[in-house]
Amino acid sequence: MPMSAAEIEDMIKGALPGAEVVMTDLAGDNDHWAAKVIAPQFTGKSRVQQHKMVYEALGGKMGGVLHALQLTTIAPTS
Repeated sequence: MPMSAAEIEDMIKGALPGAEVVMTDLAGDNDHWAAKVIAPQFTGKSRVQQHKMVYEALGGKMGGVLHALQLTTIAPTS
């Protein structure tokens, strides 16, 4: 069973307190998601490190229960 946007958002926010998460269903099937994550924890981190932090927040669900996730990660500017 696919993960809902709310489940994904809750997991990310749980691991990255203060994060803003915007979810978009890319295919209308609740199985292919885009997530835009703005988190203070990303400050000073490379894009690869930022993405790794999000994947770690998802607790190994990527590639299993969570089939596809397009990520945009951003450190806040102020």
